[in-house]
Amino acid sequence: MNINQLIFRNIKKNLRNYYLYVFALIFSSALYFAFVTLQYDPSMDSVEGSVKGEASIRAASILLVVIVSIFLLYANTIFIKRRSKEIGLFQLIGMTKSKIFRILSIENLILYFGSLCIGIFAGFSFSKLIILVLFKTTGVDAIASLRFSTQALVQTVIVFSAIYLLIMLTNYIFIKKQSILALFRVISLTEGKVKKLSVWEITMGVLGLIFIITGYYISSKLFSGDFTTMPELFGAMIVILASVILGTYLFYKGSVSFIFNVIRKRKEGYLSINEVMSLASVMFRMKSNALLLTIITTVSALSIALLCLAYISYYSAEKTAKDHIPHDFSIIQRDSADQFEAALKKEKINYTETSIEVIQATVNAGQLVDRRLDELVIDPKAMPLPLISDTSVEWIDVSPEETVFTGYNDLLQKFMPLKNSGMIQIKGKTEVISQRYDGLRQEHPVSWFFTGGGVPVAIVDDTVFKRIKKDMDPKVQKESNLYIGVNIKDNEKLDKANELFKATGTYEKLYNESRYEISNNQKKNMGLMMFIVGFLGLTFLITSGCILYFKQMDEGESEKPNYTILRKLGYTQGDLLKGIQYKQLFNFGIPLMIGLLHSYFAVQSGWFLFGAEVWTPMFIVMVVYTVLYSIFGLLSVLYYKKVINEAL
Repeated sequence: MNINQLIFRNIKKNLRNYYLYVFALIFSSALYFAFVTLQYDPSMDSVEGSVKGEASIRAASILLVVIVSIFLLYANTIFIKRRSKEIGLFQLIGMTKSKIFRILSIENLILYFGSLCIGIFAGFSFSKLIILVLFKTTGVDAIASLRFSTQALVQTVIVFSAIYLLIMLTNYIFIKKQSILALFRVISLTEGKVKKLSVWEITMGVLGLIFIITGYYISSKLFSGDFTTMPELFGAMIVILASVILGTYLFYKGSVSFIFNVIRKRKEGYLSINEVMSLASVMFRMKSNALLLTIITTVSALSIALLCLAYISYYSAEKTAKDHIPHDFSIIQRDSADQFEAALKKEKINYTETSIEVIQATVNAGQLVDRRLDELVIDPKAMPLPLISDTSVEWIDVSPEETVFTGYNDLLQKFMPLKNSGMIQIKGKTEVISQRYDGLRQEHPVSWFFTGGGVPVAIVDDTVFKRIKKDMDPKVQKESNLYIGVNIKDNEKLDKANELFKATGTYEKLYNESRYEISNNQKKNMGLMMFIVGFLGLTFLITSGCILYFKQMDEGESEKPNYTILRKLGYTQGDLLKGIQYKQLFNFGIPLMIGLLHSYFAVQSGWFLFGAEVWTPMFIVMVVYTVLYSIFGLLSVLYYKKVINEAL
């Protein structure tokens, strides 16, 4: 057999054994090429103008290169170690290390750049679909077309050629450093099994659980008032991050083995074949991969959490816009409102107008606040609040002695929550009126121009409102004391009305706002973020799933002699396969479960900063991620089925 035949046979064998690696390489190169194509596509101009799409995509493409590079280098490390005996045999028959390296380099060159060519073609084929998805999520009305970018091609070839050179460098270092004897012992050294848990490992297991629980507990208290200064708040965030990451590492290093060992002890060593193949295998092998699993879990949790928060903001865009202004259009000048309404009448667009007089007053609400963040500039004993009469709204009627707050910002409610009852003082220029606080409502009667940073609106009886109006302090008043809200009766004509709002110049005047524009702008910004995070999250999901799958391939090959013995003892394929299914449930389920828990507590600690809805978007993201991740567990079971079939 000559060298060319040897290379051809090795390529054929590797392609059959590492088809998922080839798929991941094709997928990565296709994803990168399609992503880079977005930077040079002329249709992206409509995105760039509003949300700086090109800069965001360029930054994301760099992260994409980092993820793909780490994956390919790690996968290559696994494969070169699996071929260590083959490399040792080559040396035994007289081949030099340089010649072996040259053979491996040619094999990799053909597989790598062959996959790269297929990936570029696939990326070009799906680039239009990706642009359509981007336009859909950002709400951009533009036509996507299929264009081949020479610049994207050159950039992709350069990047993946650099990755290939790094792979070759690691292979060269590995071959040069290893002796013939060491090459035959690489797998046994890396996959060594521990037969007994030490006291230190048990201690690590307990500490891992304690660190994770501590991080979760602190995150649940992050905005509950236990941290009253910004240094304390940032310090708590650092503690959460450190304790969760360290706890995750210790969890894989010791907690899994500790928990499974407790289960085994309770059974007094009498384990079924399924438990032997699942519990025993996982508890001894997972600790050797603790660092890898910690990285996969942490980045998975980060991806899920960021995607959840982006989707929460995107999902809540309309609700957030409605809280920002309660009507379709918010105007604070009478002449501007008249001009806009005249244009609506001319186009025969039916509308309703709500006019509310708003004055500002200083309110002493010290009795309602028992804690607050010290860095907040709002003093509860001297809060400037917008004041409206109960006759301005139809949904409430208060007595002359009562005041109701409404529309308090969710963020301020977390930092400075209000009690359900107490006494307040409303101060005019000279007069001070004591009122009984009668609770907080959710409705937003006026726009954020009057509420500033999200402070509540105080609703008082009309007689009290008139008294404060006569004695109002000019120092705390806004540029306008009139809020005009315009609602369009037919939602199908809202787009046309919004065009008139801009055409009449009303939108250009300061503090006049369109709920339609606010919602669309938030969807564009959050849609782009969701697209990028989803893109990167999908790439990481595929690459991390492939890495776990490759590890299972290694374990399956190393355990093949055990399956041969078990089959000879009379165990059927179904008996062994059931244990394998439990094993994969642990191997893939534990990192997934921990990642989901990390992301859940991360989202729960600060979701209110991003939107008004949490459960539906978070549930959708987590379910989709779980389903996609489970595919690799299923592929591992199918691979083990093939190994068991070949065991006899």
